[in-house]
Amino acid sequence: MDIAHNIFFFIVAIGVLITFHEFGHFWVARRMGVKVIRFAVGFGPPLWRWQRAPEDTEFVICALPLGGYVKMVDEREGEVKPEDLPRAFNRQPLAKRVAIVAAGPLFNLLLAVILYWVVLVTGETGLKPVVGEVPPDTLAAAAGFEPGDEIIAVEGERTPTWSLVISKLTAEMLEKRRLRIEVRRPGGDREIRILEIPEALAQNPNELGGKLGLTPWQPPIPPVIATVQPGSPADQAGLQPGGRIVAVDGRPIDDWRELVKIVRDSPGKPLTLTLERAGLEAEVTVIPESVPGADGKPRGRIGAGVRIPAEAFERLKVSYRLGPLEAIPAAVGKTFEYAWLTLKMIGKMLVGQASVKNLSGPISIAQYAGQSAALGMDAFLKFIAIVSISLGVLNLLPIPVLDGGHLLFYLIEAVRGRPLSDEAMALAQQIGMAILLALMTLAIFLDIQRLFH
Repeated sequence: MDIAHNIFFFIVAIGVLITFHEFGHFWVARRMGVKVIRFAVGFGPPLWRWQRAPEDTEFVICALPLGGYVKMVDEREGEVKPEDLPRAFNRQPLAKRVAIVAAGPLFNLLLAVILYWVVLVTGETGLKPVVGEVPPDTLAAAAGFEPGDEIIAVEGERTPTWSLVISKLTAEMLEKRRLRIEVRRPGGDREIRILEIPEALAQNPNELGGKLGLTPWQPPIPPVIATVQPGSPADQAGLQPGGRIVAVDGRPIDDWRELVKIVRDSPGKPLTLTLERAGLEAEVTVIPESVPGADGKPRGRIGAGVRIPAEAFERLKVSYRLGPLEAIPAAVGKTFEYAWLTLKMIGKMLVGQASVKNLSGPISIAQYAGQSAALGMDAFLKFIAIVSISLGVLNLLPIPVLDGGHLLFYLIEAVRGRPLSDEAMALAQQIGMAILLALMTLAIFLDIQRLFH
């Protein structure tokens, strides 16, 4: 079900991104007087097609949703009817061709602005960035963070939710090694924490979460059983929903997370649980089964779920929204902030100052699509916005085959006064295709590595 969920939302996100990108080419081409033969989303066999009249544009949805294209009348791609020659792409002035090619990536950036505007206006609900346990030997511990600190600003920018804190930290750490973070203590006093970012971590922001040491504060959760998986160690021991675990091996338990830690650290070891139900206490023995953890080491598991009180996290929720006009510059600023962040990351990877492990392939993107959709519509829209920015920026890179490669050819044409020869362009296209295939292969390889790591 998780795989189907991820694939579905991946197709939805990619479909929106491709459609908007190709619509940019289509819309500007039509405004520039160029005849468009076909508007296609996807590649391969057509699943759906529509054409109002034989001379109008044919709209097609194809089986493989990993790209799309806008086919225009062009003498380089076949014979053109005499009456269509003035509307052929290759006969347009240089400025018009530049506008048509650049429109796709620019529409991706425009889509991001629109999506951020929608999120900002409708409001984003998130967790208040109150710091929980600060593990020793982490960056947060070295900076002096303490449980109960509420992060209210990073480098002077307000951060009312945890997601805004993490996105701002990720953006700033590419340029700075000392981040100024303002916190509010439980008593109301404001203090400044200086977070030192090591060079190695700045090169690989994907490892930020594990070494940062900033975890959300979580309210105590009573150790009351809500679910028991059939056939699990908990089921075999006779645990039932509604029972409260008051002690493990004689040690009192007040919070569900205490129980989880004990079970996790005890694979295959018998544990004596003291249960309270309907005012009566009883003892049972349960042996946690051994399952591999994220680090490959064995972890204990009994197959029991907790009952989380509805009000437990209610006071940690915070809504953040802006007015329609106020949201416009904020959405534009957020879009260009992420666009600049993407460019900086690409530049750092090219010169070896950032790890290529930051690349994400289709498997990772599908996982992120499913995870963001599970968090709610605002998270999914922000995910689409970020991927749209990445798609727009990547397409503007001067790599043959991409839109940026065509724009590079037009720049050379403007300087030389005439276009490159067909042979030179064909060679450049082959080089560009080889680069893209190499990058796609590397991204997929890294995706597979993450699945088994």
